[in-house]
Amino acid sequence: MMGWLFDKQETPTSKGASVTWIDHAYFILEFEGVSYHGEVLQDDSESQELLLKINHRTIHVRKKHDLDALIEQLGLDKPKVRKIKRYEAPMPGRVLQLLVEVGQAVEPGTALLSLEAMKMENTLKSNGIGTVKSITVAAGDVVEKGAVLFEFD
Repeated sequence: MMGWLFDKQETPTSKGASVTWIDHAYFILEFEGVSYHGEVLQDDSESQELLLKINHRTIHVRKKHDLDALIEQLGLDKPKVRKIKRYEAPMPGRVLQLLVEVGQAVEPGTALLSLEAMKMENTLKSNGIGTVKSITVAAGDVVEKGAVLFEFD
């Protein structure tokens, strides 16, 4: 089945839409009587993907292939998420604030703690999934690079 993916969501094609090109990067999209101004930010023709900016919104567009159904059926379209066992300090610094507690489940991107390093505040985030088993630091502690901050189940 051929179609289009807009921001990774399958979108049926629609009749009545037209594009007028201003130059190689800028265009005007007419759809259902409304004009939208657009710009091509990135063109990856080999993989049939575009990164567009339409009315100040960035949209990822990709042409759907027949192979996509097989990839989805095999489950190969799901991102791999790793289970973390421990989280180490990526740099030396002073712990400002703990943002999770023992027993809390975390996912990739969950803020774990705030660390001051080189006069800048950095929010350290989880890079996998797990449940906080233990916290080995407290607010105010100074840690070295590689120090274990959290352990996970």
